[in-house]
Amino acid sequence: MPMTAHDLLEAANLLSQADREWLALELLHPPGDGSTEAEVEAAWGVEIKRRRDDIDSGKAELVPLEEVLARMDARLAAKSRA
Repeated sequence: MPMTAHDLLEAANLLSQADREWLALELLHPPGDGSTEAEVEAAWGVEIKRRRDDIDSGKAELVPLEEVLARMDARLAAKSRA
């Protein structure tokens, strides 16, 4: 079964504030904005550095994969009971 917009919203709510902001901007400005491949690669380089810096500084909250999966399973189970 394909992911619904509601499913996507639930998954997005598990992201950090910065990642949710990035996702919102990406959704508002879809691909095809005229950026060159080099510009896109440069922007990703900046984003990767920002994320690495957030991890190194302790600003980013790291969540073990097992915990993320458990949270998702719990939300899906609650949704199926509703």
